[in-house]
Amino acid sequence: MIELKTPKEIEEMKPAGRFVGEILRELKDMTKVGTNLLEIDEYVHKKIVDRKGAESCYVDYAPDFGTGPFAHYICTSVNDAVLHGVPYDYNLKDGDLISLDLAVSVNGWVGDSAISFVVGKDQDPSDLRLIKCTEEALAAGIEAAQPGNRLGDVSSTIGDIAREYGYPINLEFGGHGVGHIMHGDPHVPNDGRANHGYKLRPGLVIAIEPWFLKTTDEIYQDSKDGWTLRSSDGSRGAHSEHTIAITEDGPVILTVRD
Repeated sequence: MIELKTPKEIEEMKPAGRFVGEILRELKDMTKVGTNLLEIDEYVHKKIVDRKGAESCYVDYAPDFGTGPFAHYICTSVNDAVLHGVPYDYNLKDGDLISLDLAVSVNGWVGDSAISFVVGKDQDPSDLRLIKCTEEALAAGIEAAQPGNRLGDVSSTIGDIAREYGYPINLEFGGHGVGHIMHGDPHVPNDGRANHGYKLRPGLVIAIEPWFLKTTDEIYQDSKDGWTLRSSDGSRGAHSEHTIAITEDGPVILTVRD
C-alpha cells in the first residue's frame, strides 16, 4: 500500500536522510587503497551507536531476496558486485570500483542512499563513465518526479539515459517507497513507459536508484554469502541512490550529501 506523508512527516524524515548522506560523504573521503570493507562496516556501526534514535535497517534484515539475516550495517559492493554486497575481510586495491549503499532509521523514519566511486589513482575511464551514467540517471529521474507526472515518467527517464550510454537495464531490483520501513510501495523500476503508472502526488517519498552493469543485464547471487549480487559476465557495476520527497513545489532530496 502506498502511504503519503504529511508536510510535518516529511520534515521529520529529514534528520534520517541527512544522517545517511553525512555518513556516505565521510566514507567517500576516508575510503582509500588498503581500506578494509570490515573497517567501513565498523565505522557505520559506531556512527549509528553514537547517534541518539538511530537504528540500522540492515542488521537482522531477512527479506526473501537474501539468505538469512544480513547482519551488517552497510552494503559494500566491489567491482562485479553491484547490489547487496556483504562486507568481508578485503582490502581495497588501486582501481577498485566500490558502491556503498546505506539505510538507517532515525526516530522511526528511514533514509536510504547509495554512491559509487573508484579507489586510488588507477581509475579506468570506462568505470568513471559507468558511474557518471548512474548519477545522471538519478538526477534526471529526480527531476522527472514532479507532482502530476507518472511513475513511468521517472522510470522511462532513467532507462533513456542508460540506453544513451549503451548499458543494459535489469528490472529485477530498483527504487521503492520509503517511510517507517526501508522497502515499501511503490516499486520504482529503472525503465518504463512515460505517461503510465501511479500518478505522483505530494507526500510520496521514494528511493530512486539507477544501477547498471557495463555489458550485461544478468546477475546472480553469490553463494558464499547468500546476498551479494554480481554480474553474470564479470563486468563491473555502479549504483547511485537518493531518497526524495515529492512536494507541492517539486521533488526534495532528503539524503543530501553537501
